[in-house]
Amino acid sequence: MQINGIPVADTFAEAFAMWGARVLITAENEKWAQAAARTMTGFATSVIGCKCEAGIERTVPAAETPDGRPGVAVLLFAMDSAGVGKRLVERIGQCVMTCPTTACYNGLTAEESVMVGGALRFFGDGYQASKLLDGRRYWRVPVMDGEFLVEERFGVQKAVGGGNLLILGDDTAAALAAAEAAVAAMQQVPGVILPFPDGVVRSGSKVGSRYKALIASTNDAYCPSLRAVAPNTQLPEDVGCVLEIVIDGLDLPAVEEAMRRGLQAVARPGIRQISAGNYGGNLGQFKIGLHALLNGAGETA
Repeated sequence: MQINGIPVADTFAEAFAMWGARVLITAENEKWAQAAARTMTGFATSVIGCKCEAGIERTVPAAETPDGRPGVAVLLFAMDSAGVGKRLVERIGQCVMTCPTTACYNGLTAEESVMVGGALRFFGDGYQASKLLDGRRYWRVPVMDGEFLVEERFGVQKAVGGGNLLILGDDTAAALAAAEAAVAAMQQVPGVILPFPDGVVRSGSKVGSRYKALIASTNDAYCPSLRAVAPNTQLPEDVGCVLEIVIDGLDLPAVEEAMRRGLQAVARPGIRQISAGNYGGNLGQFKIGLHALLNGAGETA
């Protein structure tokens, strides 16, 4: 199967069950809402080393926010609901409450929720106050520019992490241009984030290592510099650069739609093949076939 004459490997992206939450940050203007969102989503590329994966989902116009101010929606994912709760308390407390003029609201309607504002309220040292509106409790924590308003509980739901595409290009310029085009297309899909720097990762990993202390190590099968020595190289001679895009989403259809759009956008000059990363189907619960996506189908297994 090909797109614009570029081969699409008959393989699948192996994705994992996760838990996710949506955080809505508002501020006096978009500059400060973005500042809080960028800080909150820093050091959140992979659960392997960061304990969570997070990213900016979209900007939210003032007409759509609870307080009528400019907003930014952030998605955060971890391996279980308790992990999501811990990371929300840490990151909202350290990155949003500290940012001038911000407020923070739950952005997800879900059956399960975790305590966030109810934990952060103690920073108020007894001066904090609460208000119940439409069955939702908010905490007002005094800070030096006025008060920080934060919702008591945030919804969490089962989610999907680790959808991915591998872009095999002639060289770095070609692969990077294709990756940037795919990122732009994927970011239009609601309910997904691309947690790596501007959506692209060059240091794809495999499970395990010859060093016992590491649970993951460089994906040697896709490293051009190891083509002659890696026993299982997947690279033709004309491939000089491989880049990966990782997708996390609040549900499987959102991840599939992002991957489908990415597949179409990445088919550009200088790309030799489009593939995906998997572990033989032994680790992840979801196997998203590339050919099935192009044929309009969903998960293949």
